[in-house]
Amino acid sequence: MKSLMINAMQQRIFLSISDRFQEGGPVFMYTTLLVLLAIGALFIFELIKGKNLSKSISLLSSLSLFALVWGFFGQLLGLIQVFDTIESLDNIAPAIIAGGIKITVLSPLFGMFTFLIGRVFIMVLTILKKEKD
Repeated sequence: MKSLMINAMQQRIFLSISDRFQEGGPVFMYTTLLVLLAIGALFIFELIKGKNLSKSISLLSSLSLFALVWGFFGQLLGLIQVFDTIESLDNIAPAIIAGGIKITVLSPLFGMFTFLIGRVFIMVLTILKKEKD
């Protein structure tokens, strides 16, 4: 019985994350996900090989900053769409405005998460680099 409840909860969480990715704009959310995967792969590669830490740290820095800026770019485009919708309608409910603004926050939130993960990985590689030198 516990196993069924845990399985149902995991499915609900997965569906919720999937829904948020669609709401946040697939172009921005999935691009950021690809950047997050690239950051993780580069970090793991450097932990295993450790050949060129300086170059990897620089690349991780650029990738994480790209994710952050990309997320805010998605938010600005989303806000423009929200304002266009508000402008076209005469009488708009506050719930519609709140829903539109909530959706525009998803892309920068995921971008910030990716940025923070990248920064943590940079700190770890910097410590490893100092130990090697």
